[in-house]
Amino acid sequence: MATLTHHDGVTAEYLEVSPSARKKFIWIIVAGVLVLAAGLLLAAFGGGHHEGAEAAHGAAAAHGAAEHHGSPIWLKRLIMSLWHSNVFFLGVSVVGTVFLAIQSVAYAGWSVLVRRIMEALGAWVLPGGILLLVIFGLGLINHDIFHWTMPGIMTEGNANYDEIIAGKSGFLNIPFYLIRTVLYVAIWAFFTYKLRQLSLEEDLNGGTEYFHRTINVSALFLVLFAVTSSMAAWDWIMSVDVHWFSTMFGWYVFASWWVSGIAAITLTTILLKQAGYLRWVQASHLHDLGKFMFGFSIFWTYVWFSQFMLIWYANLPEEAIYFNQRLGGFNGQYTWLFFFNLVINFVFPFLVLMTRDAKRQMIMMKIVSIAILIGHWSDFYLMLMPSTLQENNGYLIEIGVALVFLGLFLILMTKRLSQASLVPVNHPFMDESLHHTT
Repeated sequence: MATLTHHDGVTAEYLEVSPSARKKFIWIIVAGVLVLAAGLLLAAFGGGHHEGAEAAHGAAAAHGAAEHHGSPIWLKRLIMSLWHSNVFFLGVSVVGTVFLAIQSVAYAGWSVLVRRIMEALGAWVLPGGILLLVIFGLGLINHDIFHWTMPGIMTEGNANYDEIIAGKSGFLNIPFYLIRTVLYVAIWAFFTYKLRQLSLEEDLNGGTEYFHRTINVSALFLVLFAVTSSMAAWDWIMSVDVHWFSTMFGWYVFASWWVSGIAAITLTTILLKQAGYLRWVQASHLHDLGKFMFGFSIFWTYVWFSQFMLIWYANLPEEAIYFNQRLGGFNGQYTWLFFFNLVINFVFPFLVLMTRDAKRQMIMMKIVSIAILIGHWSDFYLMLMPSTLQENNGYLIEIGVALVFLGLFLILMTKRLSQASLVPVNHPFMDESLHHTT
């Protein structure tokens, strides 16, 4: 149960991560390692697909790309799975900071009781950013993630030369790519740290000084995030499909990250509430979180449909190839996932959260939050795997890696949650949040 103290007339509440909770996180990691090991063994010795398969050649030809074998299938899947899950969790993590910043500049009072969850969500930003650079380095060994990193691909006369990719050399080159990635992560990590520190100092000292400084810092961060999030989507995901491009892709990736982050905040709130914490969080707070999940599930679908409809209507080969791969390419291996993506990310949350009562029930909100997180992890799978693994995809390795990331993410997040009061006791809008009704 919660440990309660009193600070300046407001009740503070501290999370104690029990040994049983830590064991659960470790068991999630262990389960992930076991699933990963089974997937690697099946990929290495199961006699599955091979890099030189006909479908892969066809896809390469459709892109005008030189044939590229890369690493063995098991290794390529492992590297891509690490990239996939890390990009997903990194986005979910930074959304905690983004949501916190938006609530700050909007002078929102209802969300004060769950602000510490937003702060804790950002615990993965710096570790995830460092890991992203490490995985990029692993992918460079055999150019498994990004086709544009192949030697000679931008050198005219070379056997690997690709005129289209060479035309993008000013943007897609390794030094500039690394500089941009370091810049994105540094900005996100700095503002995550700064907003956290201002919140903790406000707890200690009170007053309105930290409140106003938080608003100024948040406003600057949101401007920078608007630029860096779109560019990160181009760099980390769209450049995997280097011949293809979409002017809406930055918004699409942000929408997926955004609704996943809100689902993570909601799920954490519910789990803490069920464990005896956050005693002042009421159905009204869940209702507002539910409205965010409901509304932005529709927003994600709007962006998804707008991108799909424009590309389908224009029917240009260099654009349509993206959906051709996912809607029947590679012997239809991704077709079921394409439609599952729509069902779990739009149809399910839309139908379940349509009523007011559903948004106020913890069990319904918990189910929808889990579904959204699984659904958008699958969405990122669909963005990355057809372009890199082609018909050599699978799920055991990918699920195993995701479980390992989940366990590590939970360890870092709960550690940060336990380092300060779950309630920002000296926030000026605390009284408004305590008496919030909808």
